[in-house]
Amino acid sequence: MTLTPALNRGALLRFALMALVGLMLFAAPAFAQAAPAPMPAPTPGVGDALDRALGDLGGGDAPLSLSLQVLIIMGLLTILPGIILMMTSFTRIVIVLAILRQALGLQQTPPNQVLIGLSLFLSFFVMAPVVNQANTSAIQPYAEGRISSTEMISGVGDALHGFMLKQTRVKDVTMFADMADSGPYAEPEDVPFSVLLPAFLTSELKTAFQIGFLIFLPFIVIDLVVATVLMSLGMMMMSPTIISLPFKLLLFVLVDGWALTMGSLASSFVT
Repeated sequence: MTLTPALNRGALLRFALMALVGLMLFAAPAFAQAAPAPMPAPTPGVGDALDRALGDLGGGDAPLSLSLQVLIIMGLLTILPGIILMMTSFTRIVIVLAILRQALGLQQTPPNQVLIGLSLFLSFFVMAPVVNQANTSAIQPYAEGRISSTEMISGVGDALHGFMLKQTRVKDVTMFADMADSGPYAEPEDVPFSVLLPAFLTSELKTAFQIGFLIFLPFIVIDLVVATVLMSLGMMMMSPTIISLPFKLLLFVLVDGWALTMGSLASSFVT
């Protein structure tokens, strides 16, 4: 028995309505979603320590925002290494070693990487008492939680302040104090970093050039002797530098020049 087209369409319509009602009944519980579970509290770690340190530096109880923390850290990482090196013995040592290379007549031997490495290692040796003082009075108490980050930075600054003050000439401190319209100071410890740092760098440059002048003298004598001999022999076209270079290297090796230079540089600092 066959169905007419009208009955066929009616059966299909009833089936579609029943299917739609069934889907609505099954999907009804899905509209009532449960409340989201609370996020677990983050465990304390490096971020909390950083918040605490930066909060101490800012002088407030509320920590700085993450973006501001990253900005401050990136800025400090850019300028702090250069500032710290300027507050150590590195300036004098690297200048003297560069003058020594020039006095020997060697352009790229030792290379710059070697000179900077020697300067850094010798600076670590010279600054060892200052580092030990800063570690004892500031870094270890901060690591143990007995002092704040501000007090830790102040303790490290006091150690560097004492070292720079011993290497700085009074005339240089007076000059920069007059330029800054600051002073007179009752005690040497009262000299601010804004005056002490440029005075220290000026004194270091002067001392480095004085040591470099003394290093240059014996090599200049060798150059003059070689040039005079070549002139007397009529060898006008021969470069005196080519002839004097082996003699300067021989003299430097015979007197154990590297040990003498390093020892003199290390002993030139007042600790």
